[in-house]
Amino acid sequence: METETAALPQTESGGTRWLTDAEQCAWRTHLDVSRLLMHQLEKDLQPFGLTNNDYEILVNLSESADHRMRMSDLATATLQSKSRLSHQITRMEAAGMVRRVNCESDRRGLFAVLTDEGMETMRKVAPHHVASVRRHFIDLLPPEALAALRESLRPVAEHLRGNRGKA
Repeated sequence: METETAALPQTESGGTRWLTDAEQCAWRTHLDVSRLLMHQLEKDLQPFGLTNNDYEILVNLSESADHRMRMSDLATATLQSKSRLSHQITRMEAAGMVRRVNCESDRRGLFAVLTDEGMETMRKVAPHHVASVRRHFIDLLPPEALAALRESLRPVAEHLRGNRGKA
């Protein structure tokens, strides 16, 4: 079975187009910041018994109509496989934060629904999470740097969103 892969960027002579020192530095800085920031945010959620994945699910459900989402849509929104999300939701159900409800229009479909306890958890945790995001990211950059960062990363985000679901 053959798989398609994107053509490797090459120089005019056909060799690999390696990163320059400046590109390598930018790439590795991005990786460092991404890993370190997500580690810190996860650490700051631990006192509440939550992971970053838990919090992301709670946010998605709290912001959706009727505080519910189809499981398949929630998997897409959180970039999780359906199987991984199902395990995650099982843990969150045991904690009383969400519940699963059958979809009346599609007997095979399921909704994840935010419970009152899950909403109360969001109300309690969200101010602490926002403070953590501010302390470890937002407040470390001047407004003009944040604007430049947003504009710089926009084409990358659009490109990656466009590639979602492609092999």
